[in-house]
Amino acid sequence: MIIPVLGLLAVLSPVLAGGSLRRLADLRFRGTWILVTALVAQVVAIEVVPGANHEVLSAVHLATYVAAGWYVVLNRRIPGLWIVAVGAASNGVAIAANGGTLPASRTALDTAGIHLEPGEFLNSGVLEHPHLGFLGDVFAIPAGFPLANVFSVGDVLIVLGVAWGSHRVCGSRLVKPWSGPETATAATLDATPAPAADSLGAAT
Repeated sequence: MIIPVLGLLAVLSPVLAGGSLRRLADLRFRGTWILVTALVAQVVAIEVVPGANHEVLSAVHLATYVAAGWYVVLNRRIPGLWIVAVGAASNGVAIAANGGTLPASRTALDTAGIHLEPGEFLNSGVLEHPHLGFLGDVFAIPAGFPLANVFSVGDVLIVLGVAWGSHRVCGSRLVKPWSGPETATAATLDATPAPAADSLGAAT
């Protein structure tokens, strides 16, 4: 839950630096259904049927990262998305190396006050012999703080990528606004030539 909340705050952050969120409405994403499907699949696997077949849930979990990667390829021109992709790939590689589960630090889980249920599928959990453990959930927001949870270096990159992309698209005191083919509406309106009637009036 912590990453979606921080991601939303990152999207809104340009307002604090004089950016215009209206420019976000001009973005044209491709294949949005791919990302939505992947997110729904993750929620179902992690929250709805965590007690189902472990191999199937692990395969679904890994497949959601493959789908997210394809979504990034389709929208590769949008600022910040490649940083998000590196973060997601970091998580995905660690998940693939550990059979569908992102390794978590026991210390980080204890710090966050998280107690895992044995026998259920875990998208993130303590593994006996983790591979690439440093890419797992090794950071924590301590219990007692809002949104106490564990997170990975990949999660940090995802939030930073969202923040950078939002500032780049919206423009702010930090960076100039980006004008790419995916921001067609505003750019088209600004580039619309003056009505022909003006030139006719000048000629008469």
